[in-house]
Amino acid sequence: MNHFNQLLENNKKWAKEVVEVDPDYFTRLEHIQNPDYLWIGCSDSRVPADKITGTHPGEIFVHRNIANMVVHTDINLLAVLEYAVNHLKVKHIIVCGHYGCGGVKSAMTNHNFGIINKWIRNIKDVYRIHSTEIEQLDQESDKINRMVELNVQEQVINLAKTSIIQKAWKECQMPSLHGWVYDLHDGLIKTVFEMGPDDFLDPLYRFDDL
Repeated sequence: MNHFNQLLENNKKWAKEVVEVDPDYFTRLEHIQNPDYLWIGCSDSRVPADKITGTHPGEIFVHRNIANMVVHTDINLLAVLEYAVNHLKVKHIIVCGHYGCGGVKSAMTNHNFGIINKWIRNIKDVYRIHSTEIEQLDQESDKINRMVELNVQEQVINLAKTSIIQKAWKECQMPSLHGWVYDLHDGLIKTVFEMGPDDFLDPLYRFDDL
């Protein structure tokens, strides 16, 4: 059996074991989609949202992309955000990066990565904004990890710039925005940024007619 087919066999084994422990598991799950959280995370396979937060299916709504970006032209992200905020009524949105992120590392170089250049250019903008602080650090690993934290911060601010979030804040003072970074070395999450409806946002990005 090749490795690909092994995935399907693993699925059958998993489903069987779940039903043996909880016969109503899938019947119950079929009717549950009421998450309090939207997770915007990195596509890195080592950072599974449910595993590292101990949440169960139905409890966390997930969107993932390279380097956990919130890009104002990303229709996929905006559709997820719209659905999570206005239909699922999530109470919290978490942007979670991870130390040693390959997308962030790549953005800090001058290498040509083909079509990926289009995406990581948004991370280069974060570096440009914070370059003075980052270049004061001596170790390359420290520069990358600080960039990871600052990238998370900027993506949370990008969420706050959207009309989707501002409208929800105006109507119900929710959701709260959280910036986290996951450490692959010890499995722990660090809070690096928080933002809510009363926090400062440059007036240039505020909508007056929502």
